[in-house]
Amino acid sequence: MSLNKSVPEQSVIYSQRSNHQPNYSELVRFLLQPFLDAPNSLSLDCEMLNGQSKVWIRLAFEEADKGRAFGRGGRNIQAVRTVIEAAGKAVGQSVHLDIYGSNAGAAERDSSETDSDSKPAPRISPPRPSSAPKPAIKSRPQFP
Repeated sequence: MSLNKSVPEQSVIYSQRSNHQPNYSELVRFLLQPFLDAPNSLSLDCEMLNGQSKVWIRLAFEEADKGRAFGRGGRNIQAVRTVIEAAGKAVGQSVHLDIYGSNAGAAERDSSETDSDSKPAPRISPPRPSSAPKPAIKSRPQFP
């Protein structure tokens, strides 16, 4: 019996691990939907491999929601990965998250390809001639 009532005993934790498995689909949906403008467009697939020791979660969403879902530098999606990996580790599973529609190789695209959504390159104009006279450069006197 534990004296601290807020912390469950170890035997209770281990018995819960064998009985309960996280609902990864609902967990990912709960974590990602606040970032999406069209939450109904979120598509999830959860697959168990190797006798339920490895879990693959595949998801897809609208291209317009990509920036908000990933966050600056991928912080949002990395936080989601961390949460589901921790949930999997608690029950002895290895969890992997795959995102479909993410253009990992977008920077490697050929420059000759153009998208209808892409913005044109900014125009660079030559420098304007100044109407104000430039100051004359005077030399300093040399002291011996």
